[in-house]
Amino acid sequence: MAKMVLALVSGGMEKLTAGGIILNGGVAQDMEIKVFLLLGGAYAFHKGTAENMREVGDFQHVKEQFLAGLQKANVPYWLDFYKKAKEMGKVTIYLCATAGKIWGSDKLEDYVLVDTVCGIGEYVSSAAEADLSITL
Repeated sequence: MAKMVLALVSGGMEKLTAGGIILNGGVAQDMEIKVFLLLGGAYAFHKGTAENMREVGDFQHVKEQFLAGLQKANVPYWLDFYKKAKEMGKVTIYLCATAGKIWGSDKLEDYVLVDTVCGIGEYVSSAAEADLSITL
């Protein structure tokens, strides 16, 4: 089974959406996928943020056009891609403990869809062993 590592550094909807699409493509190809929430990625999956996060990073100057385009193209909310992928395949979501502490908590119950908390060494080892490693 091929392995993918997806590192989410950004908390912008455009990168979270792209990551979700890539994630589902990997699941459809029967890949084992590890998603690591680093910095902005951890913020996006925080319970206080995840369900209503509408911030964009790189597209701030065209935010309204971007959000309207997602709706017009019938693209699901970014979090729905991750929920679907976890239901369909072998997907594990890791919270970087340091990133969690930056946002006020490194406890699983404060995040959505997260399976485990880890140190950065877990990410580095997993990325080194993966057939494909993507950072967004």
